[in-house]
Amino acid sequence: MGIGSSRPDFKTVNAVFQKGEYPAALRLAQPLADEGDARAQSIVAQIHYRGRGVPQSDTEAATWFRRAADQGDALAQFYLGVMYNEGRGVPQDYAEAAKWYRLAADQGDAQAQYNLGLSYARGEGVTPDPIAAHMWLNLAAARFPAADSRGRTAATRNRDNVAGEMTSDQLVEAQRRAREWKPKTPQVSASDG
Repeated sequence: MGIGSSRPDFKTVNAVFQKGEYPAALRLAQPLADEGDARAQSIVAQIHYRGRGVPQSDTEAATWFRRAADQGDALAQFYLGVMYNEGRGVPQDYAEAAKWYRLAADQGDAQAQYNLGLSYARGEGVTPDPIAAHMWLNLAAARFPAADSRGRTAATRNRDNVAGEMTSDQLVEAQRRAREWKPKTPQVSASDG
Protein backbone atom coordinates (compact mmCIF):
# COMPACT_ATOMS: atom_id res chain seq x y z
CA MET A 1 0.00 0.00 0.00
CA GLY A 2 1.23 3.46 -0.84
CA ILE A 3 1.65 6.20 1.73
CA GLY A 4 -1.73 7.75 2.46
CA SER A 5 -3.47 5.08 0.42
CA SER A 6 -6.05 2.75 1.90
CA ARG A 7 -6.17 0.74 -1.31
CA PRO A 8 -3.64 -2.09 -1.77
CA ASP A 9 -1.58 -2.39 -4.90
CA PHE A 10 -1.31 -5.61 -6.87
CA LYS A 11 2.07 -6.49 -5.37
CA THR A 12 0.49 -6.55 -1.89
CA VAL A 13 -2.49 -8.58 -3.14
CA ASN A 14 -0.21 -11.11 -4.82
CA ALA A 15 2.00 -11.46 -1.73
CA VAL A 16 -1.04 -12.23 0.43
CA PHE A 17 -2.32 -14.71 -2.20
CA GLN A 18 1.08 -16.44 -2.47
CA LYS A 19 1.16 -16.86 1.33
CA GLY A 20 -2.11 -18.80 1.07
CA GLU A 21 -4.15 -16.20 2.95
CA TYR A 22 -7.04 -16.59 0.51
CA PRO A 23 -9.89 -14.80 2.33
CA ALA A 24 -7.61 -11.77 2.84
CA ALA A 25 -6.35 -11.99 -0.75
CA LEU A 26 -9.92 -12.02 -2.05
CA ARG A 27 -10.88 -9.06 0.12
CA LEU A 28 -7.87 -7.09 -1.18
CA ALA A 29 -8.10 -8.25 -4.82
CA GLN A 30 -11.83 -7.74 -5.32
CA PRO A 31 -11.79 -3.91 -5.51
CA LEU A 32 -8.88 -4.01 -7.99
CA ALA A 33 -10.64 -6.71 -10.00
CA ASP A 34 -13.86 -4.69 -10.05
CA GLU A 35 -11.85 -1.75 -11.44
CA GLY A 36 -10.54 -3.93 -14.28
CA ASP A 37 -7.07 -5.00 -13.07
CA ALA A 38 -6.52 -8.25 -15.04
CA ARG A 39 -3.99 -9.65 -12.56
CA ALA A 40 -6.40 -9.12 -9.66
CA GLN A 41 -9.22 -10.62 -11.74
CA SER A 42 -7.05 -13.69 -12.28
CA ILE A 43 -6.46 -14.03 -8.53
CA VAL A 44 -10.19 -13.69 -7.80
CA ALA A 45 -10.84 -16.36 -10.44
CA GLN A 46 -8.24 -18.75 -9.01
CA ILE A 47 -9.72 -18.40 -5.54
CA HIS A 48 -13.18 -19.33 -6.85
CA TYR A 49 -11.79 -22.05 -9.17
CA ARG A 50 -10.14 -23.85 -6.28
CA GLY A 51 -12.66 -22.87 -3.58
CA ARG A 52 -9.99 -21.26 -1.38
CA GLY A 53 -11.76 -19.47 1.47
CA VAL A 54 -15.01 -19.37 -0.54
CA PRO A 55 -17.30 -22.07 -1.88
CA GLN A 56 -15.82 -23.48 -5.10
CA SER A 57 -17.65 -22.00 -8.12
CA ASP A 58 -16.76 -22.83 -11.71
CA THR A 59 -19.25 -20.24 -12.95
CA GLU A 60 -17.71 -17.44 -10.88
CA ALA A 61 -14.19 -18.58 -11.82
CA ALA A 62 -15.06 -18.61 -15.53
CA THR A 63 -16.53 -15.11 -15.31
CA TRP A 64 -13.37 -13.68 -13.73
CA PHE A 65 -10.96 -15.70 -15.88
CA ARG A 66 -12.82 -14.42 -18.97
CA ARG A 67 -12.47 -10.80 -17.86
CA ALA A 68 -8.72 -11.20 -17.26
CA ALA A 69 -8.20 -13.34 -20.38
CA ASP A 70 -9.90 -10.76 -22.56
CA GLN A 71 -7.25 -8.29 -21.35
CA GLY A 72 -4.41 -10.60 -22.36
CA ASP A 73 -3.61 -12.24 -19.01
CA ALA A 74 -1.80 -15.48 -20.00
CA LEU A 75 -2.61 -17.35 -16.79
CA ALA A 76 -6.30 -16.54 -17.15
CA GLN A 77 -6.20 -17.54 -20.83
CA PHE A 78 -4.67 -20.90 -19.86
CA TYR A 79 -7.24 -21.55 -17.13
CA LEU A 80 -10.10 -20.53 -19.40
CA GLY A 81 -8.79 -23.04 -21.94
CA VAL A 82 -8.83 -25.74 -19.26
CA MET A 83 -12.38 -24.81 -18.30
CA TYR A 84 -13.57 -25.09 -21.92
CA ASN A 85 -11.65 -28.34 -22.35
CA GLU A 86 -13.33 -29.85 -19.29
CA GLY A 87 -16.70 -28.11 -19.55
CA ARG A 88 -16.32 -26.51 -16.12
CA GLY A 89 -18.49 -23.40 -15.74
CA VAL A 90 -18.76 -23.12 -19.53
CA PRO A 91 -19.98 -25.52 -22.21
CA GLN A 92 -17.31 -28.05 -23.20
CA ASP A 93 -15.76 -26.80 -26.43
CA TYR A 94 -12.37 -28.09 -27.61
CA ALA A 95 -12.04 -25.41 -30.30
CA GLU A 96 -12.60 -22.67 -27.71
CA ALA A 97 -10.11 -24.41 -25.38
CA ALA A 98 -7.49 -24.49 -28.15
CA LYS A 99 -8.10 -20.80 -28.89
CA TRP A 100 -7.38 -19.81 -25.29
CA TYR A 101 -4.42 -22.19 -25.01
CA ARG A 102 -2.98 -20.60 -28.15
CA LEU A 103 -3.27 -17.08 -26.77
CA ALA A 104 -1.45 -18.09 -23.57
CA ALA A 105 1.05 -20.31 -25.44
CA ASP A 106 1.94 -17.43 -27.73
CA GLN A 107 3.01 -15.48 -24.63
CA GLY A 108 5.27 -18.32 -23.50
CA ASP A 109 3.09 -20.10 -20.93
CA ALA A 110 4.64 -23.61 -20.79
CA GLN A 111 1.50 -25.37 -19.55
CA ALA A 112 -0.57 -23.76 -22.32
CA GLN A 113 2.08 -24.78 -24.87
CA TYR A 114 1.86 -28.34 -23.57
CA ASN A 115 -1.94 -28.43 -23.71
CA LEU A 116 -1.94 -26.87 -27.19
CA GLY A 117 0.60 -29.46 -28.35
CA LEU A 118 -1.67 -32.22 -27.08
CA SER A 119 -4.62 -30.60 -28.83
CA TYR A 120 -2.75 -30.73 -32.15
CA ALA A 121 -1.57 -34.29 -31.49
CA ARG A 122 -5.12 -35.48 -30.72
CA GLY A 123 -6.99 -33.23 -33.12
CA GLU A 124 -9.10 -31.81 -30.28
CA GLY A 125 -10.54 -28.47 -31.36
CA VAL A 126 -7.97 -28.13 -34.13
CA THR A 127 -7.04 -30.06 -37.25
CA PRO A 128 -4.52 -32.75 -36.28
CA ASP A 129 -1.06 -31.44 -37.11
CA PRO A 130 2.03 -33.39 -36.01
CA ILE A 131 4.36 -30.50 -36.92
CA ALA A 132 2.46 -28.04 -34.73
CA ALA A 133 2.09 -30.68 -32.00
CA HIS A 134 5.82 -31.36 -31.94
CA MET A 135 6.70 -27.66 -32.03
CA TRP A 136 4.45 -26.75 -29.07
CA LEU A 137 5.48 -29.81 -27.04
CA ASN A 138 9.14 -29.04 -27.74
CA LEU A 139 8.68 -25.44 -26.60
CA ALA A 140 6.84 -26.62 -23.47
CA ALA A 141 9.64 -29.06 -22.62
CA ALA A 142 12.16 -26.24 -22.86
CA ARG A 143 10.05 -23.67 -20.97
CA PHE A 144 8.81 -25.67 -17.97
CA PRO A 145 10.83 -24.51 -14.97
CA ALA A 146 13.60 -26.89 -13.87
CA ALA A 147 11.68 -27.45 -10.63
CA ASP A 148 8.74 -28.82 -12.66
CA SER A 149 10.34 -32.10 -13.69
CA ARG A 150 6.90 -33.71 -14.07
CA GLY A 151 5.76 -31.16 -16.66
CA ARG A 152 9.07 -31.24 -18.47
CA THR A 153 9.10 -35.06 -18.55
CA ALA A 154 5.50 -35.25 -19.82
CA ALA A 155 6.19 -32.70 -22.56
CA THR A 156 9.35 -34.51 -23.62
CA ARG A 157 7.64 -37.91 -23.63
CA ASN A 158 4.66 -36.66 -25.65
CA ARG A 159 6.93 -34.75 -28.06
CA ASP A 160 8.96 -37.94 -28.63
CA ASN A 161 5.77 -39.96 -29.19
CA VAL A 162 4.65 -37.47 -31.84
CA ALA A 163 8.14 -37.52 -33.40
CA GLY A 164 7.88 -41.29 -33.77
CA GLU A 165 4.97 -40.81 -36.18
CA MET A 166 6.56 -38.02 -38.26
CA THR A 167 8.63 -38.09 -41.42
CA SER A 168 12.15 -36.70 -41.21
CA ASP A 169 11.03 -33.65 -43.25
CA GLN A 170 8.18 -32.99 -40.82
CA LEU A 171 10.55 -33.29 -37.87
CA VAL A 172 13.00 -30.83 -39.44
CA GLU A 173 10.14 -28.36 -40.03
CA ALA A 174 8.83 -28.72 -36.46
CA GLN A 175 12.31 -28.12 -35.04
CA ARG A 176 12.80 -25.10 -37.30
CA ARG A 177 9.50 -23.58 -36.14
CA ALA A 178 10.42 -24.16 -32.49
CA ARG A 179 13.82 -22.51 -32.96
CA GLU A 180 12.27 -19.49 -34.68
CA TRP A 181 9.38 -19.08 -32.22
CA LYS A 182 9.36 -15.89 -30.15
CA PRO A 183 6.88 -14.94 -27.41
CA LYS A 184 4.26 -12.40 -28.43
CA THR A 185 2.94 -9.52 -26.41
CA PRO A 186 -0.41 -10.16 -24.74
CA GLN A 187 -3.30 -10.39 -27.13
CA VAL A 188 -6.56 -8.79 -26.10
CA SER A 189 -9.37 -11.02 -27.28
CA ALA A 190 -12.72 -9.95 -28.62
CA SER A 191 -14.91 -11.90 -26.23
CA ASP A 192 -17.98 -13.74 -27.42
CA GLY A 193 -19.58 -12.93 -24.09
